[in-house]
Amino acid sequence: MFRFFRQIRQKLLVENRVSRYLLYAIGEIVLVVIGILIALQINNYNEARKQRAQEVHYLENLRTDLKLNIAELDNYIAVRNGRIESANKVLEYFEGKPLTDLNEFAYHTTNIYIWQKFTQQDNTFQELVNSGNLALISNDSIKDGLLNLQALYSKLKNEEAHFRYDAEVLLYEPSYGVLDLNPIVKNFTYQVTQGQAGEDVELPRANYEAMLKDLKQKNGFVMAVYEFSVMNAQFEAMKVLCNQIIELIDKELRSDAP
Repeated sequence: MFRFFRQIRQKLLVENRVSRYLLYAIGEIVLVVIGILIALQINNYNEARKQRAQEVHYLENLRTDLKLNIAELDNYIAVRNGRIESANKVLEYFEGKPLTDLNEFAYHTTNIYIWQKFTQQDNTFQELVNSGNLALISNDSIKDGLLNLQALYSKLKNEEAHFRYDAEVLLYEPSYGVLDLNPIVKNFTYQVTQGQAGEDVELPRANYEAMLKDLKQKNGFVMAVYEFSVMNAQFEAMKVLCNQIIELIDKELRSDAP
């Protein structure tokens, strides 16, 4: 094609037809510009398709993480409710309930001592942040939801740190001074495994009676009820937000459906 235009230019110059030559030259320039614009448009289209495919991949992985997060949150809510129930039962003994069933008392006290921190399932979000690809998520509502979820998670971590401090001061340190943990741990393990591990050993009544006179330890179980309740409320808020983000992701992915 370019050879064809060159031949026309040469012919026009030979015939000294300058005005027509200029028109052909301008037309040639316009065609080149149009070709460049078309090429750029195609390149932009292909790049947009690649970015969208990458975004969809991230959205699908985010949805998977959020569903795993919800399952883990449900598990922790159930466990923390069990901890709250145990702390309330222990407080009944501090309030005067006769210490007749040492196994029950030992189970519920130890159930509070053993607790775990929650770890969020957010591998895809962390990958997006660390790789600088968070901008690939074009839906601002999804992006804001993910950031708000991280904010809730940070608040939960602060609450866990608060309870950890209270547990150290009000529960662990005082109990280590009056309780013989060896038979207690063996007995607790025996109960939770239904006799598959641990030992059904005699528990130290005198130690527990001394414990029930310690106001500091009573306050520790009071704080366990309060702070585990706060954490469960935070878990519930995170669950609600996870479900909202999943709905937004599903809607976004449906927009790509044929």
